Amino acid sequence: MLDWYKRSFGSDYMIVYRHRNWEQAAREVQQMAGWLDLPADVQVLDIGCGMGRHALALAEMGFKVTGIDLSEALLHEARAHNRGGQVELVHGDMRQLPFESGRFQATLNLFTSFGYFAEERDNLAVLKEIRRVLDDDGQYLIDFLNPVYTKRHLVPHSERTDEETGLHIDERRMIEDGAVVKRISIGQPGGDKRHYEERVRLYTLDWFGKVLDEAGLTLERVYGDYDGSSYSETESKRMIMIGRISR
Repeated sequence: MLDWYKRSFGSDYMIVYRHRNWEQAAREVQQMAGWLDLPADVQVLDIGCGMGRHALALAEMGFKVTGIDLSEALLHEARAHNRGGQVELVHGDMRQLPFESGRFQATLNLFTSFGYFAEERDNLAVLKEIRRVLDDDGQYLIDFLNPVYTKRHLVPHSERTDEETGLHIDERRMIEDGAVVKRISIGQPGGDKRHYEERVRLYTLDWFGKVLDEAGLTLERVYGDYDGSSYSETESKRMIMIGRISR
């Protein structure tokens, strides 16, 4: 069976998530770059860059940005917006980053672009690769869902019509085998539908603390949302984790 992330991150993904706009990405990046306090000309890697919203916003702030993603469809969209070529866009797997060791001063993993793999060792491999490509003073930022909040506020079912295409989008959400699962149907009303599944492991902050250490990374700070609020296990929507390589 084809891994879900190889099928789901295509042209329909851009319709389902059309509401994730570029202005919002720019605001998020400005906040997160401030937390890292990086000089403007450093090398930054956006892991799971998708359509390039955050990568391009970072480049506009003066950073030397590389974005990597496994989806050729999403990279095609990113390249369409990358008219000046200010971002290096690379096709590749986050478990085996195609970059030399120590190249980057910062890595970003945004909007829950983590926890996609069924095998825990594969998700740990991503963290080890982050450690490998960071230089001696490098920082990482991982923006992940808060599993406790997600479980408490899960909306089992929603549906809507995409205004631009007229496509009907049906989304059903559940918790299965330690993961939050979304099953998506999209198509013309009354017509054939295309079906997708998204599946993200519900990793806790304690899990991250353990495996980050195993990967050679220290966890220094955790925010609960993009507004910089303190992390609360029960109330925060997100776990935005920041740290460095271990000494």
